[in-house]
Amino acid sequence: MTLRAPALVVAVAALAGCGYSLRGNLPDRIKTVAVPVFVNRTSEPAVENFLTQAVVHAFSTNGRLRVVKPEEADALLEGEVVGYQIQPLALDPRANIQQYRLLVTMNLKMRDVRRNTLLFEQARFQEKSDFRVVGAVSQTIAREETALQAAAVDIARAIVSLAIDRF
Repeated sequence: MTLRAPALVVAVAALAGCGYSLRGNLPDRIKTVAVPVFVNRTSEPAVENFLTQAVVHAFSTNGRLRVVKPEEADALLEGEVVGYQIQPLALDPRANIQQYRLLVTMNLKMRDVRRNTLLFEQARFQEKSDFRVVGAVSQTIAREETALQAAAVDIARAIVSLAIDRF
């Protein structure tokens, strides 16, 4: 064993410990992305629309990839919503639910359209958003929709980060 091998191991360990990464960014040839409407495999209506719109918006505001039609894209991000759960999180003294957690689970796949290769695949990607219950059931439903929109923004940012910085 030469002295270079242990030195390399120490350097890699030091870089990893400092928060640096040896991986690069998305390949330079990928300049555009298409995001078809995600598939909804849950019983929650329209959840795929919220999530798809949020991801398109996150890509558009990120500035790294331009969102285009599938026939014009260098990459295609496909997703399916496979889980949508609302879990009670906090109770009042009378055991009434005061706060919920919305948990969304997705499967994601991004392909290089030009080379017909898989750029990444992420199964069971999850994001959550908590919301409080105030008043009547109609208010709870409205808050659930607001929580879904907030979760969609968080999921979208995480997906864009995953897509761009994964390599």
